[in-house]
Amino acid sequence: MSEPSTSPAGTPPAASAGPAAAPGRAERRGPVVAALMLGMGLAAVDGTIVSTAVPQIVGDLGGLAVFSWLFSGYLLAVTVTLPVYGKLSDTFGRKPVLVAGVVLFLIGSLLCATAWSMASLIAFRVVQGLGGGALQGTIQTIAADLYPLEERPKIQARLSSVWAASSVAGPAAGGLLAGYADWRWIFLINLPVGLVALWLIHRHLVEPARTAPRARVRIDWAGALCVFATGALLLTALVQGGVAWPWLSAPSLALLGGAVALGAVTVLVERRAAEPIIPGWVWRRRTIAAVNLALGALGLLMVAPTVFLPTYAQTVLGLGPIAAGFVLSVMTLSWPVSAALSNRVYTRIGFRLTAVLGISGALLVLLAFPLLPFPGEPWQPALLMLLLGAALGLFQLPLIVGVQSTVPYGERGTTTASVLFCRQVGQSVGAAVFGAVANGVLAARLGRDGDLDALTRALDSPGSLPAATADTMRRAVDAAVDYVHLGAAAAAALALLVLLTLAPRRFPVLKEAAGHEE
Repeated sequence: MSEPSTSPAGTPPAASAGPAAAPGRAERRGPVVAALMLGMGLAAVDGTIVSTAVPQIVGDLGGLAVFSWLFSGYLLAVTVTLPVYGKLSDTFGRKPVLVAGVVLFLIGSLLCATAWSMASLIAFRVVQGLGGGALQGTIQTIAADLYPLEERPKIQARLSSVWAASSVAGPAAGGLLAGYADWRWIFLINLPVGLVALWLIHRHLVEPARTAPRARVRIDWAGALCVFATGALLLTALVQGGVAWPWLSAPSLALLGGAVALGAVTVLVERRAAEPIIPGWVWRRRTIAAVNLALGALGLLMVAPTVFLPTYAQTVLGLGPIAAGFVLSVMTLSWPVSAALSNRVYTRIGFRLTAVLGISGALLVLLAFPLLPFPGEPWQPALLMLLLGAALGLFQLPLIVGVQSTVPYGERGTTTASVLFCRQVGQSVGAAVFGAVANGVLAARLGRDGDLDALTRALDSPGSLPAATADTMRRAVDAAVDYVHLGAAAAAALALLVLLTLAPRRFPVLKEAAGHEE
């Protein structure tokens, strides 16, 4: 492949729309974008709406000891299927993969609504996750297909706004349905939304004819199975380690050892496959490898605000659940705005430098968190989250748009899926690592085994503790969350180092064929 031409900033002076936006298809964008936003909304609302109904679900079905698998099972299924769906979308096209994902998600939703036990509900949540993996990866890929380079921040900002709205609407809708109707409705409301999305996709999404028809397509089922099994073992070890069993216990060691062994088998299988699920070029190409590592670090650092900030707001600041959620939600307000404006920056200075500015800002914000006074005022962490969202919008979107623009249409699904997969794995690693850090700090401060969840429940019971004891415990939580944010700052520093040392100064952006220009 010859070196593509780029502008001095590392981006082309004018990028074409790409295959999905071929002549005559521009009028179809509106309905397709609506379908993408509805599909993304299904995945975005899912986690937040279920979390608020957990007490009602447990009260009806039982299974308190294993209810966390309602979320872990879904996360596992989404993460391990991302690479598979990415390869399938490059092989068979985006439309059939997206349709299959929506259908599978809706089947899982319907089954969840009919669950008769916690075990059955967890199993059906896994089915939902199998569809959710197709939704997340394929929607991001179609968004890149639809718009030329200079317009991609618009669609990405719209998709980001879906996540922002979901973080606010999800808990409210879940609480209302669980409190005034029945928790099963939190799954049934997915059906009309998904059916509308399916109709719009079927009617308006038209993919380009393939320039090189493939008479015989070889599906790497062995590789897909190995990727799925390796990811399942690894993520199960990360999600359950230190929670269901100690880190150095036999289950943890067995799962981690099995993941390593299966990972080696996966590499061997993929090297021999004619059409590997995870091609070697994903890691051999400098730009893609750098973006994968940088966004893996993003997933790692995002655990600090999303998981630990609500606990901090409730136990240290004394806020209620709704107010605590607002402290976090301001980040989701500034993120899409920053992302939408990022093209004005990267068209001038390039993708890498824009991302460097964004992650540098995030690093400063994360380092500032431990400097907040105790107990402080709610506006102080809220302001930091507002700045963090703005910084991360400037960091993530240029990397995603940039790396999608360095590959042709037939490789974009695999590339996008690899980026999202690394970010999801980063989140799982972050939850495990930072959970251990927080509990370790609590144990050191309180002189006994620390458990952040148990401590939070104790502090949520007014009058159950002497004032001095409660103050000591709150200071311990404050210190634990401070250390977690320092760990997140270290992850941001790692992402910055990757960009400065591994990412090319100019992303090798491809020019689309003239026949695809509008």
